[in-house]
Amino acid sequence: MFSKILIANRGEIACRVISTARRMGIRTVAVYSDADAGARHVDMADEAYGIGPAPARQSYLRGDDILLVARRAGAEAIHPGYGFLSENADFAEECAAAGMVFIGPRPAAIRAMGSKSAAKQLMEQSGVPLVPGYHGADQSPALLQAEAHRIGYPVLLKASAGGGGKGMRVVEASADFADALARAKGEARASFGDDHMLVEKYLTRPRHIEVQVFGDTHGNIVSLFERDCSIQRRHQKVIEESPAPFITPAQRASLGAAAIAAARAVDYVGAGTVEFIYEDERFYFMEMNTRLQVEHPVTEFVTGLDLVEWQLRVASGEVLPLSQAALSLRGHAIEARICAEDPARDFMPATGLVTHLRLPETSPDVRVDTGIRQGDVITPYYDSMIAKLIVWGEDREAARRRLAVALESYELVGPATNLTLLRRIAGHDVFRAATIDTGFIPRYPALLAAPALPGPQVWAAAALAWAGAACAPDGGSPWAQADGWRLNAAPSWQVTLRHGEGSMLVQAVGLAGGFWRLRMDGEEITARLHGAAGSFTLQQERSSLGLGVLFSGPVMTVLVNGENYPFAVIDPCAPPAAAAAADTRLVAPIPARVAQLFVHAGMRVKKGEKLLILEAMKMETIFTAPRDGEIETVHVRQDELVQEGAQLVGFKPDAVPEG
Repeated sequence: MFSKILIANRGEIACRVISTARRMGIRTVAVYSDADAGARHVDMADEAYGIGPAPARQSYLRGDDILLVARRAGAEAIHPGYGFLSENADFAEECAAAGMVFIGPRPAAIRAMGSKSAAKQLMEQSGVPLVPGYHGADQSPALLQAEAHRIGYPVLLKASAGGGGKGMRVVEASADFADALARAKGEARASFGDDHMLVEKYLTRPRHIEVQVFGDTHGNIVSLFERDCSIQRRHQKVIEESPAPFITPAQRASLGAAAIAAARAVDYVGAGTVEFIYEDERFYFMEMNTRLQVEHPVTEFVTGLDLVEWQLRVASGEVLPLSQAALSLRGHAIEARICAEDPARDFMPATGLVTHLRLPETSPDVRVDTGIRQGDVITPYYDSMIAKLIVWGEDREAARRRLAVALESYELVGPATNLTLLRRIAGHDVFRAATIDTGFIPRYPALLAAPALPGPQVWAAAALAWAGAACAPDGGSPWAQADGWRLNAAPSWQVTLRHGEGSMLVQAVGLAGGFWRLRMDGEEITARLHGAAGSFTLQQERSSLGLGVLFSGPVMTVLVNGENYPFAVIDPCAPPAAAAAADTRLVAPIPARVAQLFVHAGMRVKKGEKLLILEAMKMETIFTAPRDGEIETVHVRQDELVQEGAQLVGFKPDAVPEG
């Protein structure tokens, strides 16, 4: 077994590998970019070395620099995690040439499965079922469109070298094919440097089911059963579970046999995942991921195994710890990905300081894999996923209930997150019934709505929290305290609070026992707020509500059941703001890279026409013309990194005709 390994990754997966290595008595070496100098994985490792600037291309993707660090630190092996260099066959070969063990499959297997078209041809030869489609070398647009016609619409265009939904388009009709092909090819070139496309029959209500496989250097390959990853947004997974609902033992055996056949076709070693699309009780091979998957913890929960430990043992030459006959399923596990993004704004990536973080209480049945801590900054340079919440239950419903409870106690204040979406999914009737498919999220747009407006109790809590802060003794003059004290009369005060676009005047009159009578928008509540250090109870005559209150500059955030409600106090003495003129500037909502630029100064554009695409956290944001008009100025260049608030394009809209 290795005595020291280097983890060529960051975030939660680096922390995950370090935890297992530490338990096994293996020393660890971390690498970090300038943006991650104070990250959790850096503190967890036995040693850590900087490898360059924040952009991944200048740090985590620099295999030569990582190998230099590994040699300098005396590491014997490199664990690539997932993403970055984990499926880079050239890097795996460079590790071997440097006398370093690559903790992953052989380079030939990575290459064989790295091309979706070549992999499908290989699977076809191995008897693994495929979705009807075209996977050939001839990439002329006319032939691809003819193949789409032969297959029958709708079809799916998919980048052969792709992943994560990049270079993928659904085409509903022949008239849309040419434009969709051009866009998919352009995205594939930008993301992978390869615009080779596949054309496949688009299944309308499929499930995404994948099988975890493991091979060793002695020719043994096993299946660690299946996961259902059907709940997705933009072809990227949101919630995963194991075992897959409604899969019969016979289907499980067939899926496992097909996955093992796929792995054996490339003499597979290490952890891998064979992905299938499933519809009408039939499954078809999609692709094989030649690495450990993000969702591997659900497999760990239902098998009782540590897959990172298996990776380390296999990479050091050991035989697989268990045979297929010795493997079994126990209970049900579900994983939810917590991401820094705003579902209500088309999953716009979010960045910023994590001012408050409270994780659910962990146990043998509840686990949180994360690489961030309170006080960390979410940057635009890497994936938007910041944590994974994994739960186990005796059956699926027990696991679902445990997930719902854990999500309610997960608090994060700072960047926008998808926690509200995850809570809604966990409580949705369709998810409860497990009748899910890959169209689940777009089929129920209410899931993506902004969080519900605060109710009267939340407004009352915000007002009382403000009053408590405003009248806190400061050791100075009593006339400086805003506690509502009046000579020979009950104390009273009022405050106007703003939440989002709405505001409310709250008037309070003091009662006995620290209670207040609060009047707001025609409602009356009698309550008091007590507690300390951000944890409070709103007590009413016959009920109480636990909540958190955080102050950050001018913003006060009330947290109830994990939901964040930010409030600001409106100063009634402040002069009215001047009406702003219509802003014709397009600005960057977060730090990002200009992935594509379609316009130039003086160019005429129509409403809805694409102007540019920003990329941050592996997500693309398309900017379109808000109205017909003219591009006055262009302030950015393609591939330029821009900061939040930076002006991108100056736009002059056409005058609106009167009458």
